[in-house]
Amino acid sequence: MKRIVFIFCLILFVTGLAAAQVSKGGTLYVSVKTITLKSGTGFFANNKGTLNYGDKVTVISVNGKFAEIRSAVTPSITGWTAVSNLSARQVVSSNANATSGKEVALAGKGFNQEVENAYKTKGKANYADVDRVETQSVKDADLKDFLEEGRLAMGE
Repeated sequence: MKRIVFIFCLILFVTGLAAAQVSKGGTLYVSVKTITLKSGTGFFANNKGTLNYGDKVTVISVNGKFAEIRSAVTPSITGWTAVSNLSARQVVSSNANATSGKEVALAGKGFNQEVENAYKTKGKANYADVDRVETQSVKDADLKDFLEEGRLAMGE
């Protein structure tokens, strides 16, 4: 019983810390290469501007897993983004050209060049095809048309 109470208290504590990190008026930092700020929380909301890795922002409001933010450098740039794109800790890139956003995200998950080389050596994955697929992109308008024609859910 004590163990269950301890686990419950731990979950409440961690949840409280996460909520404290993203609160109205709080200062956060962009933790991905670039984010496109939107006019709302929906995937197809209009683009309002972009911010880059390490940019300082102020939280205007929070709606579930989304935050409306304002750039600290250019206050006219405001919009919505996923909370997962933000960090309470200041992030500083020593050389923006040396590290890609993908590498930053993978490093945060423990995936680095050494791990990738081990996968290439031991695995049978075709990394050339993976790299080729990652270079492809789809315009938002084309994606929206595809979802509408297929009568698929539009997401958030």
